[in-house]
Amino acid sequence: MVQGARVRALVEAVLEKKEEKIVDTTISVCPECNALIPADLIEKDGKIYIRKKCPKHGEFTDLYFGSAEMYYRFKEYAHDGKGISTPNVKTSSYMCPYSCGLCPGHLSHTALANIVVTNRCNLHCWYCFFYAERAGYVYEPSLEQIRKMVKILRAQRPVPGNAIQLTGGEPTLREDLPDIIRMMKEEGIDFVMLNTNGIRLAKDFEYFKKVKEAGVSTLYLSFDGVTPKTNPKNYWEIPDILNNARKLGVGVVLVPTVIKTINDHELGDMVRFGFKNADVVRAVNFQPVSLIGRMPKKQREKFRITIPDCIKKIEEQTDGQIPEDAWFPVPAAVPVTHIIEAITQRPQYELSTHFVCGAGTYVFKDGDRMIPITDFVDVNGLLNYLEEMAEKIKSGQNKYISALKLLFKFGSFINQKKAPTGMNVKRMLFKIFVKHDYSSVGEWHQKSLFLGMMHFQDKYNYDVERVRRCCIHYLMPDGRIIPFCAFNVFSEIYRDTVQRRYGIPIEEWERRTGRKLSDDLYRRVEPQ
Repeated sequence: MVQGARVRALVEAVLEKKEEKIVDTTISVCPECNALIPADLIEKDGKIYIRKKCPKHGEFTDLYFGSAEMYYRFKEYAHDGKGISTPNVKTSSYMCPYSCGLCPGHLSHTALANIVVTNRCNLHCWYCFFYAERAGYVYEPSLEQIRKMVKILRAQRPVPGNAIQLTGGEPTLREDLPDIIRMMKEEGIDFVMLNTNGIRLAKDFEYFKKVKEAGVSTLYLSFDGVTPKTNPKNYWEIPDILNNARKLGVGVVLVPTVIKTINDHELGDMVRFGFKNADVVRAVNFQPVSLIGRMPKKQREKFRITIPDCIKKIEEQTDGQIPEDAWFPVPAAVPVTHIIEAITQRPQYELSTHFVCGAGTYVFKDGDRMIPITDFVDVNGLLNYLEEMAEKIKSGQNKYISALKLLFKFGSFINQKKAPTGMNVKRMLFKIFVKHDYSSVGEWHQKSLFLGMMHFQDKYNYDVERVRRCCIHYLMPDGRIIPFCAFNVFSEIYRDTVQRRYGIPIEEWERRTGRKLSDDLYRRVEPQ
């Protein structure tokens, strides 16, 4: 009887193997020892898994992308970017992800630079990457150190960085945050985003006003759900944060960290909440959780959710109003860059991130309906035409004549009858491609809600090809620029080592300031 069970198990295992198909190969890391090891991307049961084997620690298999169909569709937009001509790490023998800085092998320039201005926080969220108490030191770079980082970003070529996100910890714990923002504007940064839980901005309007007047562009606001259970972090403060942002004219991006079994049942409601507050909310940017640290397989399976899983849930939870085919991977935007480069004849921002890293779509509100851009714009047709026109301009076609052709051609990609009421899509798109400035893009965003996804890696699903194409980077006080999924995943190499070097022990910080670190902790008086 036992022997028969073993035979059946063996047969089932063989059949299971036959149903698998290797779709790509890459390099990953062992979650136990950080060794670089080969990995296969495998299609199985309609999903993509990553499988790798460490000689010392055995085999690891984890969900990589929750839909094989979407993987193949997104892969069609894959594009290697222009990279950087001014690497901070000058070596010809780089080994990704252990030579970051950026190194000559990096394939994307910095589209958005993060600067950690403090690792102090007024909350202690269980899924957080880090905060001061856990680290054992306080890291707060000086204004001079931050200026140095900004200068290094501005010196990047062929595209000087001009967009920065201030992050932490909780940046609003720094009293000199307005000074930091002003300094960045002085150094030529056009776009300053503040990554925050918003609690101080809800409670201290005058501080919020100073931040706004200093030049902050947008709040990147933590928002994990529409109920107290899913969003104990700032559920009660969200109304005041949004009201204060309205008064000051500051746009808000809602940022849910999505965790399976915790808050993935509220994705549709989060979209509806964004539309309800569309006068101030510009986007909802979902972030499937990155499972940092050691975690048993059952727990990973409980919490792991990928971009296609979120997209499918949004379709279900919006009764099909936002279907999965309305979404595009980040590099789908590359033809927009190419046409603007052809017209201006200078390098432009190019979102050449890996095709599984992120996705997005635009959705418009028309009465009670939510209308995705794909309902009235032939997005694929338009993107293909932009790429074709860019090539013609590069080959010598007059750019002014091309711009006129573009204007007349736009109409063939737009079904104005299906467009939201009162919206001149053709005019708005033309302004974006011809003016290509923040005001023209801003007008588009005021009419729509951008829905985005960005899935950062962990050691279980790590793909070196993804990190080589990363365009969201961290600036560090030692002069290096580190891709997001190297900085946080290999914290023992990058984040923690450098911040410890430039930080001070908690005891010393408390002695210098006369305060206790625990004084920062937010204590809600009467949650309702």
